[in-house]
Amino acid sequence: MTPNRVTAARVAAAFVAVALFNFGSDALPADLAAVLLTVAAIALDGLDGYLARSRGLATPLGAQIDILGDRVVENLFFTFFAVGGLISLWVPVLFFARGAVTDFLRGLAARSGRNGFGRSSMLDTWWGRTLVASRASRGAYAILKCVCFCCLGILLPLRHLPLAQFNAWLLSAGQTLTGITATFCLVRAIPVIWEGRRYFATAKKAAPVMAAGAIR
Repeated sequence: MTPNRVTAARVAAAFVAVALFNFGSDALPADLAAVLLTVAAIALDGLDGYLARSRGLATPLGAQIDILGDRVVENLFFTFFAVGGLISLWVPVLFFARGAVTDFLRGLAARSGRNGFGRSSMLDTWWGRTLVASRASRGAYAILKCVCFCCLGILLPLRHLPLAQFNAWLLSAGQTLTGITATFCLVRAIPVIWEGRRYFATAKKAAPVMAAGAIR
């Protein structure tokens, strides 16, 4: 099992989980299976990185595939719950926009040979690496997403049952977790944007030089 295959497996698990969540109130076993798959999809995020480091399989391409897997999973779940009316539509919009900006800057950094989460990372400051690449930060972010997705997913079949007070509490908890997760997501983007600005400036300077060379 390679890290990239693990990434593909967690993306597939996320899609199956959303499909099972979509069964509605008449399929509680499907919803429980979806919760388990959601936990698996988030847990596997740590496994692919562990395999890459322990087996010496870490590559710049693998790091990009790992990030791509993160984007697909989180955007899939947040979009699904927004369409279902459990959270604001602005939540997936925020995640899409944040991912587009940070991935653009990571792409510019990769052109300069800075990629991944190790010594070749685009993050040079200690606070940047702590907020983005540390095990504590990545673990906390994964746990937040997992609990958030499971909480909202469980609410889908229960909201059709006569459990008004419990459903209101669960919805409030899910929306609060969503807000905390979104805030943490934005905070983790700050170092990437701050340190990525120099690669953007370098790319702007290189563009006229390349254009001049093409004219010659």
